[in-house]
Amino acid sequence: MNQRVDDFEIDDEGHWMAKLSCGHYQHVRHDPPIRVREWVLTEEGRKSRVGQTLNCKKCDGNEPREF
Repeated sequence: MNQRVDDFEIDDEGHWMAKLSCGHYQHVRHDPPIRVREWVLTEEGRKSRVGQTLNCKKCDGNEPREF
């Protein structure tokens, strides 16, 4: 289920997570060559993704909100 990105936060291990409008977090790692997400490395890049959508597998699984 697609959900809007509201903000970004860093987890305890220093990885970026998208804070979704549904109340779930989703990691958005830059992990080449598997995932190329250079935009997550800068504040400007992250801000450019606020308002866009990501597929939330936690919503698909009816998992409870995380925040």
